[in-house]
Amino acid sequence: MAVLSKKRTAQLKKHSKRKFSAAFSPDYQHVVSGLDDNTICIKDADTAESVAMPLRGHSDSVNSVAFSPDGQKIISGSYDGTICIWDANTSKAVAMPLSGHSCVNSVAFSPDGRCIISGTDDDTVCIWDAETDEAIIVLLEGCTECIVSVAFSPNGKYIISGTLNGTIFIWDAETGEVVGLPREHNPGVTCVAFSPDSQHIVSSSFDKIYIWDANTIRAVAMQLIGHTGCVNSIAFSPDGQHIITRSNNLHLECRNW
Repeated sequence: MAVLSKKRTAQLKKHSKRKFSAAFSPDYQHVVSGLDDNTICIKDADTAESVAMPLRGHSDSVNSVAFSPDGQKIISGSYDGTICIWDANTSKAVAMPLSGHSCVNSVAFSPDGRCIISGTDDDTVCIWDAETDEAIIVLLEGCTECIVSVAFSPNGKYIISGTLNGTIFIWDAETGEVVGLPREHNPGVTCVAFSPDSQHIVSSSFDKIYIWDANTIRAVAMQLIGHTGCVNSIAFSPDGQHIITRSNNLHLECRNW
């Protein structure tokens, strides 16, 4: 896992526009950010210098961005209800925007890069073919509130989604069926993520963090409290031994568990 110096961290914070989402490239050489001026910015992770002109294609704020596993593509989801797919090397759109949603809150690639998932304000999780740009499965069962976060398991077998009303669903990525019973999360879910071995799930709410067994969907650690603001980003370290979180008060925490 790349370790950022204080200087490098400070540099990466310098955006003239509000940053809604950010992600490292697989080789940790670049950082892509979604901004509230409807653009996507790609920066060198070491120098914090822009490596391309801003990517323009959305008509509203960019909520979520992600690199493909091979680092060749970038996807972005926006308040405008579309998902754009970009060539990471040329910074050009590689297809027409994927549409049919209301506000897109979260996007992610499958581990093999063949599929894209999206979570939206219209209470759906959609699986898209990354090559044909067509919707494969629309997951609707049980969702009664906007989907704020989605993620693939590293083994590619499952999809997890978290809703604003505090429900976590695990889906079979191939069949689109719900696996096990949905789990209630109080208050509402803000972020979800799988551990590198696909055995655990971490979820955050407005001020708490929960860790779940992905097989039994039972909580193994609950209410890890430390933030005073809404937790809006969460991830496991590559070795699965640490969890890093970020809140609206810009406080970063790294926890052993």
